[in-house]
Amino acid sequence: MHCFYIERGQIEEDWIRITGDDVNHIKNVLRMNVGEELVLCDKEGQFYTCLIEEISGQEIQTKIVKKEDAATELPTKIYLFQGLPKKDKMELIIQKAVELGVYEVIPVATKYCVVKIEDKKKEKKKLERWQAISEAAAKQSGRGIIPRIHEVMNFQEAVKMTVNLEGGIIPYERSEGMKASKDAIAKVCLGKSIGVFIGPEGGFSEEEIKLAFKQGIQPITLGKRILRTETAGLATLALLMFEIERNSEE
Repeated sequence: MHCFYIERGQIEEDWIRITGDDVNHIKNVLRMNVGEELVLCDKEGQFYTCLIEEISGQEIQTKIVKKEDAATELPTKIYLFQGLPKKDKMELIIQKAVELGVYEVIPVATKYCVVKIEDKKKEKKKLERWQAISEAAAKQSGRGIIPRIHEVMNFQEAVKMTVNLEGGIIPYERSEGMKASKDAIAKVCLGKSIGVFIGPEGGFSEEEIKLAFKQGIQPITLGKRILRTETAGLATLALLMFEIERNSEE
């Protein structure tokens, strides 16, 4: 069944008005008619099965048939603190991170980042592009929310943000090994919120690692091979997703 995102303001008691570009898509691309059903999502974890009641020039009126919570969201919120990578790698990272269930993505300017976003206009355009990628990935993967892409932070700001989270991990080549990493992942996955720190191509500086450790962010290893920044984050998220999903079934 076709699914579209809406704003809470479009909901009026048992009715939902569809406006904007989705009207054209429903009318002229999907060629849906009065009496057909579709699914609407409020971007906050609620899905509405609706019946098309009226189609006009610029809006579609639907009646709510059923309301239910999204079954696609993880019970633990994962915040990905991603060191700014080169070229268009951030677009791939955001797309796949959203598919894997991330709650928010925070781009981080670290000491060894090659990319420097100092122009506010360029940063705004990038954020708009990244947010659009997040929405498209959320729609494709059936997410009940659209993960937010934050403004770029420096490393100190990012670490400070974890004060409000229940746990944090950081892949680090000098971590103790698989057993310690397994224990660290299992522990953080029991909480309601996790921060995941991934370095850029140049990795983290010693000062940044020390600051992370001081905040209680746990080091883990991803194996004996050196992973690219776009691979390291997705590998970590996949491990967390599996562990969280496993815990929720027990």
